[in-house]
Amino acid sequence: MRFVFFALSALAFSTAACSDATGPGGSGNVRLLIAAGTPGAAPGPALSSESYSLGGTTIEFTRVQLVLRKIELKRTEGSGTCADDSESGSGSDDCEELEVGPVLLDLPLDGAPDQVVTIDAAAGTYRELEFKVHTPGDDSQDGSFLSQHPEFTGVSIRAEGQWNGSPFVYVTDLSAEQEVALVPPLTIAADGNTDLTLKVDLQAWFLNGGRTAFVNPATANKGQPNEGVVKENIKRSFDAFEDDDHDGERD
Repeated sequence: MRFVFFALSALAFSTAACSDATGPGGSGNVRLLIAAGTPGAAPGPALSSESYSLGGTTIEFTRVQLVLRKIELKRTEGSGTCADDSESGSGSDDCEELEVGPVLLDLPLDGAPDQVVTIDAAAGTYRELEFKVHTPGDDSQDGSFLSQHPEFTGVSIRAEGQWNGSPFVYVTDLSAEQEVALVPPLTIAADGNTDLTLKVDLQAWFLNGGRTAFVNPATANKGQPNEGVVKENIKRSFDAFEDDDHDGERD
């Protein structure tokens, strides 16, 4: 498993899950998974990297890590968004909290989703997955996280690989609230099991403005000319859907 978290986060999660999942409608299990790949592309053979070619350029990812915070599900009958991670409460009654964070995700590059966590969640229908791509700062939870992962000071995403055969390391301080629609909505049945996959389209990250070729990731680091283009690509690269057969594709 490539999901990394620290003790404080796990404690906060277990408390929220126990308090939020009870109610007259009962609860079911939700298994949250993470996957990498392009939309509509089934997992290929098990590999240790993801490689894409376009317009005479080739990019290969050998490791991709993301810091996320405040992962929540939004009910269909609710309005607005879930509470952001600066708030001390557990969020709106319309939201089911999956994880407080920050959490470090190592994206699977072997052709299949990885299970992140399993929780008890209130039975019902959910229309949106909300989370924050998070740059660790100076609050207490971030401090605990950074004591274990000091390389993520001021960094929310780190990617390693090769661009046209030359090694690269890309880091960013992107901080973005993400709201990913669940189409069709996710139904959690009482005493049932539901699998939800968060999929990241890595192929889209380093596309140029015309989406005709890949830019050198070194030109997207802080202060470089393609920094803004790549940040916007990353924000648009997330999808989420029910995935009971664990194939990384919408059921």
